[in-house]
Amino acid sequence: MQRRSWRTLATVRKVLTCAVCSIALVGLFSFSKDPNFSDPVKLPTLDDTSRILDDKLWKIPLSPDFVQCIEPSPNYTPPAESRGYFQVRTNGGLNQMRAGICDMLAGTRIINATLVIPELDQQSFWKDSSNFSNVFDEDHFINALANDVKIVRKLPKELASGPRALKLFRSWGGMDYYQDEIASLWELYKVIRASKADARLVNNNLPVDIQKLRCRACCEALRFTPDEAMGKLLVDRMRSFGPYIALHLRFEDMLAFSGCTQDLTPSEAYELRIIRENTKTWRNKEINPIEQRSRGYCPLTLWETGSFLSALGYPPNTPIYIAAGKIYGDSRMTDLLSRFPILKSKEALASIEELEPFTNHASQMAALDYIASVESDVFIPTYPGHMAATVEGHRRFLGHRKTISPDRKALVSMFDQLEQGTLEEGKALSNRVVQMHRKRQGSPRKRRGPLPGLRGKDKFRSEEPFYENPLPDCLCRKEFPVQRTR
Repeated sequence: MQRRSWRTLATVRKVLTCAVCSIALVGLFSFSKDPNFSDPVKLPTLDDTSRILDDKLWKIPLSPDFVQCIEPSPNYTPPAESRGYFQVRTNGGLNQMRAGICDMLAGTRIINATLVIPELDQQSFWKDSSNFSNVFDEDHFINALANDVKIVRKLPKELASGPRALKLFRSWGGMDYYQDEIASLWELYKVIRASKADARLVNNNLPVDIQKLRCRACCEALRFTPDEAMGKLLVDRMRSFGPYIALHLRFEDMLAFSGCTQDLTPSEAYELRIIRENTKTWRNKEINPIEQRSRGYCPLTLWETGSFLSALGYPPNTPIYIAAGKIYGDSRMTDLLSRFPILKSKEALASIEELEPFTNHASQMAALDYIASVESDVFIPTYPGHMAATVEGHRRFLGHRKTISPDRKALVSMFDQLEQGTLEEGKALSNRVVQMHRKRQGSPRKRRGPLPGLRGKDKFRSEEPFYENPLPDCLCRKEFPVQRTR
């Protein structure tokens, strides 16, 4: 009887052990393969991170001689007596608005005005109702720039309903434009209102103190809130897996505005074309997708992104943070998940309750992606744009953190050959891709000026944006003490 009891007990133990192991395995695989796991707060850590700690993959570019230099020059004075009030209505997505705010802040200084806290765009494609204080720390913004520009939260009552100069500022206006044409409006008005803020100030040929002001505004004064704490929490949770890549994918509904159709079905391509055609503010309705892709103007598809990361040498257990909105065509995530199963997003790293204050606010959700991208070990944008540019510039400002910019034009033929089976993945291909991107990893270099032979807006469009590369204006060579010899 006692022997039978021991046998029964042993059998029960085996069954329980098998059940526990099965549950653990199911949990592990569902966690690894599903970027939106059900219990996101309880994050496991990798026991073996040595496989992803290859110095060549994570090492930042050499930049020992450059430091931040954004302090005003000795000739810089406190803001002059204000001649009137400057209102700004920003436009576009989060990073387009951020750049516009910094430009208009510099413009405020140039025309001796008082800046009214800018209005965020609530009418654009994203239809976000957030105001300035919902996204940025308003008190910090005012105090951090007190020695540069006077800033108020709203117009004085006596001017709130009075006449004002409503003006669409010239694109890429320079000092003469602001000092002459814009400042002349003070003769008739006490309030000037800019109807748009994006690309209203030139990238280059401005006084050094104005350029430094733009950097102070962008990298120090515009502090996110309440996203800052949540963003840092996402970073901590990503780091529980080891060093990570922040991957800025542009394979959302915004794909419609690129005109690219690679990897889309005919019905999907049609659906995105309708979005583009029905967006009044988007002028370029007819776009040739084949020509776009051959010129490198298309974002990488998820399959292409996975192939690219593998060719660079990143192993399958590399943690990747997806900085993007909802990917167009959920099934396409499997193209990337099959290669890199530790694929996470803000929705996967935080609970529904934690994200609830930011949900349905595109600017605030984008701020979380911005923070996770700036703090990542490697940042890779699959398509240029305001997000890619401002994150890259911020990372350069913080010490030239590694940012890999895919050479999409050069990669197109390689991807086509891989899909057609005329080219195979392997060491030879990897060496080719690595060599191709050796000088595209965020190492220090002077901001590129306009392409030769261009004039007008085409000239300014060809320039590298100021916020993409603040060198030489806000990054200077370190001065080493002179070594005296006896």
